[in-house]
Amino acid sequence: MLISSSKLSLQDKFTIFYHSLFSFPLRRKELKRWQPGKAIKFGFKKAPLISSSDGFYFIKGGEKQVEERLKREEFSKKKIKIAKKNSEVLKFLPFIKFIGITGSLAMGNADFYSDIDLLIITKKRTLWTTRLLVLLFLKFKKISVRRFLDKKVKDKLCLNMWLDEEDLEWRDRNLFSAHEIAQIVPIFNREKTYERFIFLNSWIFDFWPNAISNKGKFFKNYNPNKEESFLSRLIYFCVSNFIEPLAYFLEKLYMRGKITREIVSRKRAIFHPVDWNKKVMRELKRRGVAVG
Repeated sequence: MLISSSKLSLQDKFTIFYHSLFSFPLRRKELKRWQPGKAIKFGFKKAPLISSSDGFYFIKGGEKQVEERLKREEFSKKKIKIAKKNSEVLKFLPFIKFIGITGSLAMGNADFYSDIDLLIITKKRTLWTTRLLVLLFLKFKKISVRRFLDKKVKDKLCLNMWLDEEDLEWRDRNLFSAHEIAQIVPIFNREKTYERFIFLNSWIFDFWPNAISNKGKFFKNYNPNKEESFLSRLIYFCVSNFIEPLAYFLEKLYMRGKITREIVSRKRAIFHPVDWNKKVMRELKRRGVAVG
């Protein structure tokens, strides 16, 4: 059913249009959640025609996206269960501060063959040691992890984003990265690390002001000063000063000549060979939408 232009604001139309790039029709409550903020300046050469079916809004001609989304929601529910189950075994590693689901799965929009993207935040100065321990532990538990150049990735954990808790501020500030951060689904959160992550990236609310509910709790910088035993402090001292530099050196050595767009530093590892923001902006422009 075609929707009258007077029933939807330009902001609604932009939101529907933006999410159509990901074949993601929106429910009414999602229109409110993903209203564009003051940082998104946009203009249509010609405002898109909007249709509605079964409670979803989409660009005219996108009726098949509704059926596809409903299927992907079911696939996503199963994958989220897998993500939670497999992440359970990692909670006991002391240097892991946060695990969250990212990407299409975080939106409930994963297809049948997709992997499970995870963001892991580690205790300061332990990122590469923790990453090594995680990979060894998952291998020991026989949990499938996506590897470089894997063709069959269904339901495999894709550990493509690692952040040190001392380096949580996102560098690229745009509507795509803001959306990606806002849609993260926490599955393990130690010492309010997620709240601190959002606080340090509160610029996302300039792009998508309604994306995270109860956002008032993110306007405080949590920096817990947890009491630790002498043994814990001794282990941390040894890891951060001796094992961590070695783990980082070995990883850099291994990746020499393989790095394209990936970010590999002491405090972050981001394995995204495709610049999705550029792709999204290019597609918006191609479809006649100017975004400033």
